[in-house]
Amino acid sequence: MSQENVELAKRWEEAFTRYDWAAIDTLMTFDFEWFPALAGVLEGHGYHGREGFARYVRELEQTWADLLVFVVEFRDLGDRVVSLGRMEGRGRASGVTVDRPVGTIYDFRGGKLSRVRVVLAHEEALRVAGLAD
Repeated sequence: MSQENVELAKRWEEAFTRYDWAAIDTLMTFDFEWFPALAGVLEGHGYHGREGFARYVRELEQTWADLLVFVVEFRDLGDRVVSLGRMEGRGRASGVTVDRPVGTIYDFRGGKLSRVRVVLAHEEALRVAGLAD
């Protein structure tokens, strides 16, 4: 099952990069939890369920002219996957750019994504995944 989880995480990243929200919807459990890095930093909360993710998408499209994630490595941890890469974006109103390391921790249930957490440092992603102190 773990290689299937890596493939599912890759499909999520590919769909997110294309802003293909319909494809992402097919990858999530009904009670999916989404903790994006920037919303977590700014607001300290996540989004729950498909409705919560849809709210996040609306906020994303209002806030960012473009926001892309480039993954360079996926690590298979059996029941979860960690990816390491970079996040690049530009604020819609401000024009401010973001170029940061990013790590994502994916949790699975029943062949779908049940939770995705994004952090703005590789070391933090590895720590959250239980790979570092």
